Amino acid sequence: MSEPFHAHHGASCAVCFIIPPRVLKRLSSQAQDPKKSDTLLETLALTEHMRGQRTLAAGLTRAVPAGELRRTIYDAHRGITLPGKLVMGEGGPTPPGAAGVAAKQAYDNSGLAYKFYKEVFGRNSVDDRGMRLDSTVHFAKRYDNALWNGQQMVYGDGDFFHDFTAAFDVIAHELTHGVTQYTVPGGGLVYQSDPGALNESMSDCFAIMAKHWHAQQTAGSANWAIGDTIVPTGERPLRSLSEPEKGLDPQPKHMSQYVDTPEDHGGVHINSGIANHAFYLTCMNLGAGTKSWETPGKIWYRGLSLLRPLSGFQDAAQAFVQAAGLLHGPGSKEAKAVTDAWAKVGVLQAAVT
Repeated sequence: MSEPFHAHHGASCAVCFIIPPRVLKRLSSQAQDPKKSDTLLETLALTEHMRGQRTLAAGLTRAVPAGELRRTIYDAHRGITLPGKLVMGEGGPTPPGAAGVAAKQAYDNSGLAYKFYKEVFGRNSVDDRGMRLDSTVHFAKRYDNALWNGQQMVYGDGDFFHDFTAAFDVIAHELTHGVTQYTVPGGGLVYQSDPGALNESMSDCFAIMAKHWHAQQTAGSANWAIGDTIVPTGERPLRSLSEPEKGLDPQPKHMSQYVDTPEDHGGVHINSGIANHAFYLTCMNLGAGTKSWETPGKIWYRGLSLLRPLSGFQDAAQAFVQAAGLLHGPGSKEAKAVTDAWAKVGVLQAAVT
């Protein structure tokens, strides 16, 4: 459905941002305050400059002994050179003053993401080999974004958006880009068109699992929003898995609404809503009392290793149905729940009865 692309597009996630360029552009055009409009445009310009770069950080040694958590926090002091000045290490003191708040939040939430993957999936950090979790805070001036650049997390201080380092779901989303990078055989999902949309969806799905796990929420009572704490008070959450069309970044929830566009690497932040909604429906198919990180989460985690760099939506649907079969049996209620969900979003032909 989207235009063809070739292997030279092949970085699994060149530089992955939580706020898509199209959202920055739209918010800038709508801003009543010229200063906020300018800040959003500056963020957009820097974001576009950074996109397509494989990594911005120097090649740092990140492997640590198996089973050990090691976090390293840097401060860019509102510059754009990465990683910046080392300000906090594992078990070390928090930097003094207001500047240390973001460092401590990045430290705590990256540790919580490590704990989520360790306790739920038995995974040892992003690469499952004890990769050190590096973060840079105070990146650029009022930079309205957070990102994973293939090696580390980077956080701006924001202006329209705020408190990126305090948002556990944002941090889990970005770190999951690394998990996808190291788990999908062949170096991850190509960050273009359908594979890129699946890449973004994996980050949203595992971020929502992490959020539910931390809050101990069930599917029926859960908050299905991504980025609801980084937007201004009263604003819609950035994205919603239960109602993709109602987020600040509206998305389709069915293949009939698929957006064919050359923007944003072929709509990776747009069409990801379809796969996101399939995960939500899978959880609800299994019952309101379902914990998203348990049965559905284990299916999605197993399915990651069945994907390939150029996997499209149908490939993904089949991979997750296969994963459910491997874990619970081909004719199980779990396999039927997954099949039905992907059928309801228009990817598979018919729901299982």
